[in-house]
Amino acid sequence: MAHHKLSAWQYTILGLVAVCAPLADACLSRGMTKLPAISLDHLATLIAAVFTPWIALGIALLICFFASYLTALSWADLTYVLPATAFGNVIVALLSRLWLQETISLERWAGIVLITLGVGFVAQGPPLTERPAHEILIIEERAIAATALAEWPEPAAPIDREPPR
Repeated sequence: MAHHKLSAWQYTILGLVAVCAPLADACLSRGMTKLPAISLDHLATLIAAVFTPWIALGIALLICFFASYLTALSWADLTYVLPATAFGNVIVALLSRLWLQETISLERWAGIVLITLGVGFVAQGPPLTERPAHEILIIEERAIAATALAEWPEPAAPIDREPPR
């Protein structure tokens, strides 16, 4: 199996995957701590919360995360991209401790270290699993057949065979 090299742009996309979600989570947390407790029974309060600055920024960062995540999935396997999101646990912990002033237990730090080590193991593999040539041919044939079916003309409306009255 050939080892694929990632371009600088692909590393940038993976970096956005790793950074946007934790930043969004920290912004959402900061915004929600400034508001009273919200219940799903009070939908108007929940909608109003969306328009506060920190929460709006968090939502924008989640949109950025989702766009970069989909982009990465277009050229890499899920098992390669998902660990980039797991690395976000480290970023969340650092933001929580340094920016949000939260206390993080020793057990949580140990869990974050274990996750980071696991991400390191997964990142050693190729970003995309190569498929055998015959498997690619089957996929292409199915795509061509699906396209042909989608372009097939609609049948004409049935002709009414009853004589007029």
